[in-house]
Amino acid sequence: MTFTLYHHGSSVCAAKVRFAMDEKGLPWDGVYIDILKGEQFTPEYLSLNPKGVVPTLVHDDLVIPDSTVIIEYLDHIAPETSVHPIEPWERAQVRYWTKAVDEDLHPACGAVTFVCSHRHTVIKNLGPKGVKEFLASTPSISVTSNWKSQKDSIVRHGFESSGIAEKICLYDKYLHKMEDALSNGNDWLVGNKFSIADIALTPYVNRLAMMSMRNMWEKGRLPNVEKWFARIEERPNFKRCLIDWVPEDLTNDLRENGAMSWPEVAKILDINT
Repeated sequence: MTFTLYHHGSSVCAAKVRFAMDEKGLPWDGVYIDILKGEQFTPEYLSLNPKGVVPTLVHDDLVIPDSTVIIEYLDHIAPETSVHPIEPWERAQVRYWTKAVDEDLHPACGAVTFVCSHRHTVIKNLGPKGVKEFLASTPSISVTSNWKSQKDSIVRHGFESSGIAEKICLYDKYLHKMEDALSNGNDWLVGNKFSIADIALTPYVNRLAMMSMRNMWEKGRLPNVEKWFARIEERPNFKRCLIDWVPEDLTNDLRENGAMSWPEVAKILDINT
């Protein structure tokens, strides 16, 4: 079997697939798509993934987009290393988490990342003309059905863009859901076993950490999430799957832009800074 993964260091969905493939012990070749330069909008890539997003997995001559679908597909062809539980009730519970990530948390992450960091990076790297071309290149249906217009508004208006406060609060709501799921001494989100639920949430919590926003769960605010993320960071494949693929300049941008944006986020969430 030959696996080729089209991915980028900034993509939480690509990180999720890298993490899952590493847990399953599946080797892969990578094609790096720089989504902050608009490489996902080239005709060649859009022929693989019409939404113009990463990741996309090519297995031999089969094309599989969408991270959740990719991981489910990989578990079907390599069930001996499944990251989904075998017991039906637990499998249903992890499905609730992955469904919530796809429907709620991922769109919120896109908006929060762009308003806190990526808009600054895009403007800095592309200039006015390049920004206009970048925004125009987004397909009408991408991350969400309105992502094209939302991204345009975020880049132009920042925290004044419509709906941004709601997206930040939604993100925080899922951290609180995790806090509850990790109560009663549970180390992991479902059945006290590491699973796709933990894999799916890891890149989204890590995104906040990389944007200097650990205070959303540290300093006693969400102690169960703090301990869970510490366990995640201790896993031997965490760094190589989620940190090492992020270019140094992008790591710096996320950290510095996020720190600059933190007071706005803290104000929305009523967190003392």
